[in-house]
Amino acid sequence: MNLCIHRGAKEIGGSCVELEADGQRLLLDLGLPLDAELDETPLPDVSGLEKLDESLLGIAISHAHLDHYGLAAKVRQRVPVLIGKGALRIINAARQFFPDAPDFLRTIEIKNKEPIVLGPFTITPYLMDHSAYDAYAFLVEAKGKKVFYSGDFRNHGRKRILFERLIQNPPEDVDVLLMEGSTLGRTGLENEYPSEDELEARFIDHFNSAKGLALVWTSGQNIDRLVSIYKACRQTGKKFIVDLYTAGILKAIKNPHLPQPGFKGFLVFVPMSQRILIKERELFDIPQSVSFCRVYPKELPDLARSSVMLFRPSMAKDLERAGCLDGASLIYSLWPGYLKDDRYQWFRDWLEKHQIPLTHCHTSGHAPVADLKGLAEAISAKRLVPIHSFEPNAYKKLFENVEIRNDGETWAA
Repeated sequence: MNLCIHRGAKEIGGSCVELEADGQRLLLDLGLPLDAELDETPLPDVSGLEKLDESLLGIAISHAHLDHYGLAAKVRQRVPVLIGKGALRIINAARQFFPDAPDFLRTIEIKNKEPIVLGPFTITPYLMDHSAYDAYAFLVEAKGKKVFYSGDFRNHGRKRILFERLIQNPPEDVDVLLMEGSTLGRTGLENEYPSEDELEARFIDHFNSAKGLALVWTSGQNIDRLVSIYKACRQTGKKFIVDLYTAGILKAIKNPHLPQPGFKGFLVFVPMSQRILIKERELFDIPQSVSFCRVYPKELPDLARSSVMLFRPSMAKDLERAGCLDGASLIYSLWPGYLKDDRYQWFRDWLEKHQIPLTHCHTSGHAPVADLKGLAEAISAKRLVPIHSFEPNAYKKLFENVEIRNDGETWAA
């Protein structure tokens, strides 16, 4: 079995790994690089993505983050896509708001530890704890060789038991471990990240002390975080107001245990940008489906002190016009680097103008060094190859049997 990391050997994002055995091939992820534009980013040099090549048997998508699936939107061939049901539902729901999201023509549903055979490959998905819902690692076996691709993972989310089970019962005799290292260079061995349960407790404190509308800026696809916020709202008697996009994502997953329209205290606000999109694309059935729990701008001033609102900067003018910002506060629940970007200087000025204090309350979607070491030691592969990291050279200081590869280099498992 031969491997080629087309992108991701020395960077975070844009992950794409090609495996070959007996002249047949399999892709693991087809991501869009971070801060790249879809129109300006070419597909990797993989036969079968642009022109028909039946030796490309499938594309296995580890999870629904753009840096792992984004370039799949440019694939025009009917290549089978292996993906979890929840991840597929998220991508399909997002496509209503973002037309660039891929529309997969052929899919094969993956389930935790249920092997799938494609030609010479046996692919076993491992459900993982990550900030993306329905995220997987993959064990790929072919020609007597085994490759374990970690995807993105952590051990401090709401599904951390999955990591513990993998550590306790790892696959045996793995030849190559392709392991992400997103946090290398950010944290040392002694560092830990707060759990989602700890964040929930912090949200409770913030919501109890809020003098007005509590805004939370986080991803509408970070399902663990949305659960933490909703649970904190229930503990503090607050209503949880989300935008139409987030409500659509939660509803589309079809998990009755996740907060969604119909849950107590769950309200939906449609900002101007989404109202324009709905009118332009004639998606009137979407707001109609949440009409029973919809809240309008004129209602926000009266709801402000008793509510928490999921927020993004594009909603700033909506809230200004609604006149609901007296005593408002903002909880920033994303990677801190985003907020420092020059593109958000206007937003920092907006916060100052309205005297809205900002509090950071976040945890990483990726494993700190200690948990990276835990996975590497449990898998105990003959070779550990860095991927999805800006610090591949740091691996040799932390792990055994490290072998650094370059993008575009083909090598044997």
